[in-house]
Amino acid sequence: MDSSSSSSELQNVTHLFEPIKLKKLPHLTHYTTNLQPLPNPLDHNPYFNTLHLQNFYITPNDVVLSHATRFAYRTAGPRNNVYFNPSDVRVAIVTCGGLCPGLNTVIRELVVGLWNLYGVRHIFGVTGGYRGFYSTQPVMLDPSVVHNWHNKGGTLLQTSRGGFDLCKIVDAIQNRAFNQVYIIGGDGTMRGAVKIFNEIRERKLNIAVVGIPKTVDNDIGIIDRSFGFQTAVEMAQRAISAAHVEAESAVNGIGLVKLMGRSTGHIALHATLSSRDVDCCLIPELDFYLEGKGGLFEFLDQRLKENGHAVLVVAEGAGQDIIPRTDSQKEERDESGNLVFLDIGVWLKSELNKWWDREHPGELFTVKYIDPTYMIRAVHANATDNLYCTLLAHSAIHAVMAGYTGFVAGPINGNYAYIPLEDVACAKNPVNTRDHNWSWVRSVTNQPDFLKSY
Repeated sequence: MDSSSSSSELQNVTHLFEPIKLKKLPHLTHYTTNLQPLPNPLDHNPYFNTLHLQNFYITPNDVVLSHATRFAYRTAGPRNNVYFNPSDVRVAIVTCGGLCPGLNTVIRELVVGLWNLYGVRHIFGVTGGYRGFYSTQPVMLDPSVVHNWHNKGGTLLQTSRGGFDLCKIVDAIQNRAFNQVYIIGGDGTMRGAVKIFNEIRERKLNIAVVGIPKTVDNDIGIIDRSFGFQTAVEMAQRAISAAHVEAESAVNGIGLVKLMGRSTGHIALHATLSSRDVDCCLIPELDFYLEGKGGLFEFLDQRLKENGHAVLVVAEGAGQDIIPRTDSQKEERDESGNLVFLDIGVWLKSELNKWWDREHPGELFTVKYIDPTYMIRAVHANATDNLYCTLLAHSAIHAVMAGYTGFVAGPINGNYAYIPLEDVACAKNPVNTRDHNWSWVRSVTNQPDFLKSY
């Protein structure tokens, strides 16, 4: 063994013994006064045997290690002491942003968990997203109201984009005497939750704020996955199956499916791997081109010659840089401040038809375009996501009752943990096109890598 390889191995071994850094988790006692720990009401809950179960309560020594960095996070679960008297708790639950399978399940499990586990009786739903804090009256929630919500799609609290007015929101929280706020939403919602938490901390208010990350695209970082994602992949497979039938039933038929994924292609990737009917998968993380050697048209032409049909899956954020835009379209943004995307599916269908007419005039050709976006977003969660939503909700409840605030609950390496809001708000989760998952996609589809040689 030469000295260079020996030195490299020594560095790797040394790295293994670097100290783990525990992420600080905000607690109400850090900036408020006169808070005293109370015995956990779970001790007297008829459904728990906390005094007889070994290691029932989570201790400060219980941590969850992160994926790749040398960080650890507090383990989720009930604590020995709480910092809220259940009779004094007033809860606000709000859903923000777009729809996602599982929203109603999370709301239901928050209500039922707070009610049955801790005896909380003052639970309210804020309607219409962030603007609902200051523009509408909250609705009272209890287990009888939310009993069947997990079987319904969408959010029965209603939602919206935008409407974030920090002072109005925090003033409303304070004026309505809410002392626990559960905010369900995506990365933009989590950034808003950070501002709400910081303002509450600045005012030194005894109000706990927790974020429950929601994004059907699975683009929130640190956590293993977002709720609703597995349901979305399952529904996406149905659209791909329909596109495959349509393509196979036509002469030179192409089934084109556009799936959700503004900045990441996780749904497209996993649906492609699951269905095995896809000939080409296009995602935002990788560029592609249409014309010339190694381009999409050449590949599809070859696939049509071989099989007589092809199925093309594209994430909504893919190819946005090659679609022609007017100056006004380049500046257009939605209520959340996101750049408005042009429809890659409609554009691709048009370009495919132009290409075929140019290269194969007079020959039969059909493109069947399927956009299942709203069918996927609007369904209720499947069994796996329903279970996941329950664990998220209960994890959040246990932490808030124990006085923690400014955090997100979620699984890391399969273990549920508490992550500072600021960490989650700025973390991304792109598809790693250099790992095994994308290699499996390429092996299944045999598609080109779309790397141009100049």
